[in-house]
Amino acid sequence: MTSSISAWIWSERFWFPENVSWADLEHPPPGVEYPQLRDILCALPLAVGVFLLRLLFERLVAKPCAHILQIQAGVPRRAQPNAVLERLYQSKMCPDTRQLEGAAKQLDWDVRKIQRWFRIRRNQDRPSMQKKFCESMWRFTFYLLIFIYAISHLWVSPWMWDTRRCWYNYPFQPMSPGQYNYYVAELAFYWSLMFSQFIDIRRKDFIIMLVHHLATIFLITFSFTNNMLRVGTLVMCVHDASDIFLEAAKLANYAKYQRLCDGLFVVFSLSFFLTRLVIFPFWIVYSVLFESWEIVGPYRAWWLLNGLLLVLQTLHIIWFYLIMRIAVKAIFKGKVSKDDRSDIESSSDEDSSSSKNSTLKPKDSSHISNINGDTHDH
Repeated sequence: MTSSISAWIWSERFWFPENVSWADLEHPPPGVEYPQLRDILCALPLAVGVFLLRLLFERLVAKPCAHILQIQAGVPRRAQPNAVLERLYQSKMCPDTRQLEGAAKQLDWDVRKIQRWFRIRRNQDRPSMQKKFCESMWRFTFYLLIFIYAISHLWVSPWMWDTRRCWYNYPFQPMSPGQYNYYVAELAFYWSLMFSQFIDIRRKDFIIMLVHHLATIFLITFSFTNNMLRVGTLVMCVHDASDIFLEAAKLANYAKYQRLCDGLFVVFSLSFFLTRLVIFPFWIVYSVLFESWEIVGPYRAWWLLNGLLLVLQTLHIIWFYLIMRIAVKAIFKGKVSKDDRSDIESSSDEDSSSSKNSTLKPKDSSHISNINGDTHDH
């Protein structure tokens, strides 16, 4: 049974065009190397190294920068110790009306007092502004360096300027050291992000981001396994480009440089539009859909790849709509406004009813973090 499942997963008719087998890729000509799944497994131990590097970077680089910019860690107000409410909080951070009324009867407290306790308790678990600054600075540094590396490699690659070359002689295309290093670095980074979710403070978008990281890891591994490295490097580079400006805008916001934050957010919006609504669909997706059909022809993995890219493009359109709603406010109101995913919950709301705890703003996606939010772009 195990062998039949393995044969189904690694079916050559799924992974490759007609008349191509795994054995063809396992025995390349002398001086040529084709990607093998075992070659990228080193990304797992490297992910641990990336996570440790992040901790060192935040402590030795980001935190001193935060002190220079006078971004303090801050000590949140602590909720009054209460075993009953703590148990309820561990099961549900935002209890419903029935649970609140049940706790009020059990403790003989006013419901509004319990609501206040939960607001203070949630703020107690939220990361400080300094911690968010350090995390954003780490991601900004990674995205900037990996984008520079990718551009330096792709700039001299003929398939960047002629995407038809992504499919000539596919899948018998040699893997360059630059492609391999780029793939391993990206995969190790996203594995480290997934690991850190279980160690960092648990945030409201935990499940969404976990699914996002797993999907990203799957796509990177999938394109490496069937040697779609050329188009894969283009996809990753296009997605990394706008992330640089998003993280830079967050850094400016945490440092309270509001005009710089607003300007960077507008630049991020423009770069997002250019890379993900122009270059990605009309350059990369077009090549995968039409040029590969003409040169290679469709096969099962081809249909899966195109389906995933079209879903991703649909999400890009939705995300850009949400970005523009925030950008328009930045232009006409002079300040990037928070949405309902902001992780700042002020105790000044204590005298408001629970239905009015926050102003409804356009919902952001897990991929496009609110400038004041705590999620990140991947």
